[in-house]
Amino acid sequence: MKPIAFPAFSVWLALILAGFLGIHITGSFVRSQKNHTLIFTKENTIRNCSCSADIRDCDYCLANLMCNCKTVLPSAMEKTTYNSHLTIWFTDTSVLEMLLNFTRVWDLKLSFCGTTPLPTEYLAIWGLRKLRVSKVRGRFPEQSVTIYSSSNNNNVDLLAVHNKGRQMLVHISFLHTSLFNGYSLLKSYSVENVSRITEHFPSLLYPDVFSTSDNKSYIVTFIY
Repeated sequence: MKPIAFPAFSVWLALILAGFLGIHITGSFVRSQKNHTLIFTKENTIRNCSCSADIRDCDYCLANLMCNCKTVLPSAMEKTTYNSHLTIWFTDTSVLEMLLNFTRVWDLKLSFCGTTPLPTEYLAIWGLRKLRVSKVRGRFPEQSVTIYSSSNNNNVDLLAVHNKGRQMLVHISFLHTSLFNGYSLLKSYSVENVSRITEHFPSLLYPDVFSTSDNKSYIVTFIY
């Protein structure tokens, strides 16, 4: 009688266990990943995507393949709050104005996928903490700027609004679209304790949007 080949059986069992553990660990990793939102326009349509991994800038085919995307009519786009990372691929400022103007976004990446220079406009964004910009067609390196860190502001809620004594502190950023024309270093500066934005900055648009209430204090950031 030949002896039982225990070593071969052990190797076989080890391979089965390794495969099981690999599947379990991979499944747990995929489930633990937090999706981020990608929005882009293509052929006069808007695609709203949920992606579990970063997609190469302006690679529309890859985004449709790797992300969970759906087509959204411009009339159906509603102002919302983005508490996680938001990426927007765009070719003109009309898309940015529709998607971003007076929208609450924490972490934002903007990728310019067009070739035509953009007009000079200001976009207002509530509660922006970090911004990354990429100008793909010009092959310029990605740049980023941190407006403020949540670690420096305790108990900041999802709207980036919190109480400061008896005042309500509100963060708002104005993005200058000309920064996507050519190459220039991304810059920002902030002005604190602004009680009335229209009085401090009379040349800004949208005067009816800002409250003149005495219980609000604005931190105004300009990004250019």
